[in-house]
Amino acid sequence: MSTKNTTSQEFTSYYLQQSTKEFAEDLDKVRSADDFKGDAVAMLVKSLQQGTTLFSAVDQKRILEAKKTEDSEENSD
Repeated sequence: MSTKNTTSQEFTSYYLQQSTKEFAEDLDKVRSADDFKGDAVAMLVKSLQQGTTLFSAVDQKRILEAKKTEDSEENSD
């Protein structure tokens, strides 16, 4: 697997984690709506994933590197 694909997959995972944290209340409201069906989950995830296209490969790599630096600093405290 290429580094670009690995970075993209890591960024997508990170982006989805951050998005679900940020929009937790809104997502809970959507999930509890009467018209929310099981197949809507896949569509919701796909919609959130679309947000990753706003970031260039360079930006994705930069964000992941910053996250790793932040994580290592937290672990050394």
